[in-house]
Amino acid sequence: MTANKQHNNILLAVIGFIAVIAIVATIGYFTIDKEENIIQGQVEVTEYRVSSKVPGRILELRVKEGDFVHKGDTLAILDAPEVRAKKVQAESARNAAAAVNEMADNGAREETIKGAFELLQQAKAAHDIAEKTFNRISNLYNEGVVTAQRRDEAQAALDATAAQVRAAQSQYDMARNGARAEERKATSAQVNQASGAIMEVNSYINETVQVAQMDGEVSEVYPKVGELVGTGSPIMSVAVMTDLWGTFNVREDMLRGLKMGDEFTAYSPAFNKTLKMKVFFIKDLGSFSVWKATKSSGQYDLKTFEVKARPVETLEGLRPGMSLIIKK
Repeated sequence: MTANKQHNNILLAVIGFIAVIAIVATIGYFTIDKEENIIQGQVEVTEYRVSSKVPGRILELRVKEGDFVHKGDTLAILDAPEVRAKKVQAESARNAAAAVNEMADNGAREETIKGAFELLQQAKAAHDIAEKTFNRISNLYNEGVVTAQRRDEAQAALDATAAQVRAAQSQYDMARNGARAEERKATSAQVNQASGAIMEVNSYINETVQVAQMDGEVSEVYPKVGELVGTGSPIMSVAVMTDLWGTFNVREDMLRGLKMGDEFTAYSPAFNKTLKMKVFFIKDLGSFSVWKATKSSGQYDLKTFEVKARPVETLEGLRPGMSLIIKK
């Protein structure tokens, strides 16, 4: 009896153990196979940075973080005295070029023209006297009274005065006609060049007043009033709240239903509600983000893809950084 009883107890223990294993296996089968895969992402937003082409000191900040701004609103004002000094220099250069151009257009002064005319008359008078002297000496030479040397000297004097008349006539014509066409074009080009320099400086002056390029929310302000900022240094960032999307890092074996143009449902814990989203971007994140196989054999590497999707409908209050959950 005792041996039979021990045998029955062992048999019951084995049956109980087998039953426990069967129950655990059944529970595991129905729970593990039914477990949902969770893909977590977050809300992103388009941002643009406000920066200046010229260095300067922050004179005034018209907005603060969290403010909503409209296109054209003044955001910040910089003080750039060097740019103002450049404008004075450019304006002076333009005025000087304009004066030279006006002088070229107007020609020589009346006094200069009158002086050139008097020199011409003087040269003509000297030429007349030289011509008469040459005629007298030539007659005397023909009569044998003077030598050939004397006649040659008179001829040279006549030629010299004729050259003086031509030179004086040229000076008079130049004074009366003014500058050449090429000179007038050159001086006009100098005026245009100086005007272009002023336009360039004015564009830099406009950069000292930074305005919003698009509607959005000021997400971050970097410098404080009184601080210096360099060329191209960001002053603040503005988030375009009308351009929100979700970013998800998805293992490639879970991309089913997330290809370009697909629509899916994502859960927002912040609002405890779901929203429809549409995929507009997929990109391989590269070898650095590979999901490694869990076994040394019989498995393969799985890559990760960045998937971006925009909400099909606007969800009021949705903000950058909020979580989005995809259950697959």
